Amino acid sequence: MSTIVAIVGRPNVGKSTLFNRLIKRREAIVDSVSGVTRDRNYGKSEWNGKEFSVIDTGGYIKGSDDIFEAEIRKQVELAIDEADVIMFVVDVEEGITPMDDEVAKLLRKITKPVIVVVNKVDNAMREKDAYEFYNLGLGEFITISSTSGSGTGELLDELINVFPNRPEPTQEEIELPRFAVVGRPNAGKSSFINALIGVDRYIVTDIAGTTRDSIDTKYNRFGFEFNLVDTAGIRRKAKVKEDLEFYSVMRSVRAIEHADVCILMIDATRGFEGQDQSIFWLAAKNRKGIIILVNKWDLVEKETMSTRDYEVKIRKELEPFTDVTILFVSALTKQRLLKALEETVKVFENRRQRIPTSKFNDYMLKLIEAYPPPALKGKYVKIKYCMQLPTPTPQFVFFANLPQYVKEAYKRFLENKIREHWDFSGVPIDIYIREK
Repeated sequence: MSTIVAIVGRPNVGKSTLFNRLIKRREAIVDSVSGVTRDRNYGKSEWNGKEFSVIDTGGYIKGSDDIFEAEIRKQVELAIDEADVIMFVVDVEEGITPMDDEVAKLLRKITKPVIVVVNKVDNAMREKDAYEFYNLGLGEFITISSTSGSGTGELLDELINVFPNRPEPTQEEIELPRFAVVGRPNAGKSSFINALIGVDRYIVTDIAGTTRDSIDTKYNRFGFEFNLVDTAGIRRKAKVKEDLEFYSVMRSVRAIEHADVCILMIDATRGFEGQDQSIFWLAAKNRKGIIILVNKWDLVEKETMSTRDYEVKIRKELEPFTDVTILFVSALTKQRLLKALEETVKVFENRRQRIPTSKFNDYMLKLIEAYPPPALKGKYVKIKYCMQLPTPTPQFVFFANLPQYVKEAYKRFLENKIREHWDFSGVPIDIYIREK
């Protein structure tokens, strides 16, 4: 379970530049994952072996100056609520503005670690100007320049220092699969959970989760046993009407990082919207198993082929990751809920499956011989050996003489062939090409 860091501050102080810098470090190491660009405001980063998630509260503010204050306030409050550590970014060129004071006022009330980041400090003169920010009453600050990257090392060292200590999960907690129900507000997540648990509450225990307000419900009925991660987003609806997108993604981050499989609920009456996509890619980027439930199916006017049309439409939006189970359910009439559980457990099994190296080579190498990677500049790429990596999620490595010549399209071809032969539905697969 990684730590969540939120970047707050008024518009135009360089939050997004800092965010991009923190994220880039990771993108450079890990192969670029398709679909990353769909969701700009959330990313994962890593420093000295510690992984953490970064949320950029910038770029959400719409409207004129007078609405600014209220909007910023709401976002900062939400960020404070969800994050473990807060980075408060200010701008040395403009000094302390009334809006900075507003944000500082909110931050002084909380017990979570706050790091004041003075941005745009790219010479010695500006170092001196930064002393003004002691007036914010938030203690020490760190000076950086997010464009050139100076000072970001010290900032990250400090960040790792203030991370909260998390207890290691016990063996029993690791064994049981964890499912999270995610989706935008009002898609029927609570009704779904209540329908599963039954009003008479078959809950064996209520283990308070490691995160505030995320309670794991141990579920044991109909031969299924797993932990249902019930998130803060399901427990209480905050009064955020304006920016639902931000709100629901922020709320889903916790749930998704905590789970093995994400059950994405969609409101059939509204269709598969941008917000659902953001949550879907969030789960895929975190390499979680995914199953999509189209809820409130009983309210939709049916024609023949109606489910098929709907499914085709959703898959079109999901490309290139279309190998996902889509079920049409109704939490109210309890239609197909058990089927949904069966499929979720199946996705969990798919995520854990291991393919013996000999079998994998037998099948894949024959296929690669028949359809080799296209030659580039007269050079032929030869792949002689491949295997599944011993990672918690399915990752495969292919050893080639010229890995740099293998293009994204060919990797996708390999992934599709793996999916055709072995059942990895609902599970993101990573393909790496390495030099042999």
